[in-house]
Amino acid sequence: MCVFSSPQLQRIRSGGGGGRTRVLYVTSSALRHSALRCCLTIMKSSSGMRSSEDLDRFIPNRSSMDFDYARYLLNGGKVGGKQNNGIFSLSRDAYQKKLIETFNMSRGRILAFKRRSPIRVIDTFPGGTLSPEFKIRRREIPGQNPARVLDAPELLENYHTNLLDWSERSNVVAIGLTTTAYLWNASTLAISDMVCASGEHNYITSLSWAPDGRNLAVGLYNSEVQIWDVEAKKLLRTLRGCHRAGVGSLSWNHDMITTGGMDCKVVNNDVRMRQHIVGYYNGHRKQICGLKWSGSGRFLASGGYDNLLHIWDKRSMRRRPHSSYHHPSSSSYPWIHRFTDHSSTVRALAWSPYQSGLLASGGGSTDRAIKFWDTTTGSMLKSVDTGSQVSALQWNRHELELLSSHGSDNCKGLLLWKYPSMQKIAELGDDNASRVLHMAQSPDGRTVVAAGDENLQFWDVFGSPEEDSQEERQSRKASPKVPFSGFNITIR
Repeated sequence: MCVFSSPQLQRIRSGGGGGRTRVLYVTSSALRHSALRCCLTIMKSSSGMRSSEDLDRFIPNRSSMDFDYARYLLNGGKVGGKQNNGIFSLSRDAYQKKLIETFNMSRGRILAFKRRSPIRVIDTFPGGTLSPEFKIRRREIPGQNPARVLDAPELLENYHTNLLDWSERSNVVAIGLTTTAYLWNASTLAISDMVCASGEHNYITSLSWAPDGRNLAVGLYNSEVQIWDVEAKKLLRTLRGCHRAGVGSLSWNHDMITTGGMDCKVVNNDVRMRQHIVGYYNGHRKQICGLKWSGSGRFLASGGYDNLLHIWDKRSMRRRPHSSYHHPSSSSYPWIHRFTDHSSTVRALAWSPYQSGLLASGGGSTDRAIKFWDTTTGSMLKSVDTGSQVSALQWNRHELELLSSHGSDNCKGLLLWKYPSMQKIAELGDDNASRVLHMAQSPDGRTVVAAGDENLQFWDVFGSPEEDSQEERQSRKASPKVPFSGFNITIR
């Protein structure tokens, strides 16, 4: 505020911070303009140059307050209006000190006048942020040598079959070799087998563990699907009438097993019902090569030899057969999204374990790409050219990583990628690595088994050293890197 008493004597008053008053006396009218500029400069420096965090009026910032702690202080250290005495046999002062240390209440103010510092984000998704419990861990990534190798003679070299799975409950690896399903218990190293296929030109084309870990579904080339009780080695039932050709892919959803056939059909079967076919999905023009239900059990992803990727909703499946089943152009189909971006067979499918609606898919030999899809919006988020046929995909459950297996001559073995940048972290295997057709992950999410070239290779690629004892790490290093002879003898 400026006050002028006379033309010759001018007095300028300006309010400053801290209750101080600055007074300027100007003795000449010629200096009036200079004095005014000086006054404005003083006022600006005392108030206008302050940040929004340091104003004269201290307005509390509600987003930075801890109302539970404020209520605790306003009640004088009482909870529910009653004094806390003698809890855990401690005195009142000791108890309050322990409470402050436990709940991090060492600060002395109730109201907060400054904003909180931004939370550091470890990594970001295209549609969200990574949860804080996913911590960055240091671990040793294997290079050329797997942790264990098992022989699997007569393993079918067919890109359109799915012959390997690892049970989440029983920790048993199942692999289909011609007419027999072989089981290897990773906990006890015990081996067993079940002869599933019989008859001429009949063999196993797919298998998948039920969520309970007791039952195993086996798809056959003669279009049948068998449900086995593994512990009793007993065939519980055979599902017939689902397809008119081989069953190349299977995926469980609670008590429902979804089958994908070489006749372009995708069928839902409830194993509890006598009439097991409860619905089907219609949209592929050629055989089904990959099926995968989402973690929520609502959405199904299907990939086919027709280069198509479909996303289906469980609630929109058809309940009765349709006369124009093999003529997709003559009727409408209940898919949510239909992606045509792949230029080759779509077989590798993997739903993200930490972001809902995120799906990764891999293309065949002429496509060679890993694509990421936001199935909630139907948009493609990213596409990466791997330079090789993508046969399988597995997400790391502990960190933001993706493992891909490849089966063409220019690139064989496994590749580990960092998501979402998709920078290559490591390449597992040497130059003489075999073609990998199938891949499965252990229940603890640490080990991945890859099948190809008549052997099974176990890689501790997702290992977490912080969770393992020193004895366990030493025992794994001391384990022989040679084929397991018992497994070899049993199969042959």
